[in-house]
Amino acid sequence: MADDFRRHHLEEHDWHSEHYVDEWLAGDLKRESRRAVVRTMLAHAGVSNDAKIEVLDIGAGDGLVAEEVLRALPNARATLLDYSEPMLARARERLNDFPRRVRFVTGDLAGDEWTARIGGPFDLAVSAIAIHNLRRPELIAACYRAIFSVLKPGGTFLDLDLPTISGGLDAHLGWLREAGFESVECVYFEEPRAIFAARRR
Repeated sequence: MADDFRRHHLEEHDWHSEHYVDEWLAGDLKRESRRAVVRTMLAHAGVSNDAKIEVLDIGAGDGLVAEEVLRALPNARATLLDYSEPMLARARERLNDFPRRVRFVTGDLAGDEWTARIGGPFDLAVSAIAIHNLRRPELIAACYRAIFSVLKPGGTFLDLDLPTISGGLDAHLGWLREAGFESVECVYFEEPRAIFAARRR
């Protein structure tokens, strides 16, 4: 079972194909049930519900996480960053009720060029089931450094991901600290998912 899970999440993806993205979303049967864990993650944001903040959603996919952010924080604005135009097209559909509170940016997390295109700096960065797709430890570590660079002083990064198939819990905690975050902790772990909360001084 664990090997099947690992193979599924480390398989090759064609995120530029509309057909593939539609099939992948249709096959992700646990997607809607993930909302509860996303809400658990957002509870660690450390901001008031009425805060006027800028939020960056990294690897935003079809906008499920951003939707939870915008509903939980009615004065927040969100920038959705993803590698896949078809995914961002689905996100635009999902977030049609929030036209003045969302922006969409295409960028590849395997490089750092995206940091110059997203604006910012941001009060909060969030990510869910995305960064592990970089696979290589040096790319994940570099992505954490890039995220640190676009946060305001005092900003927070919340990451719901699958660390046990991409280096392990301790490795991710170490990469976050090496990126410059002062406070780093795993605030939730239920194999294979974990939530990391990392704060910039």
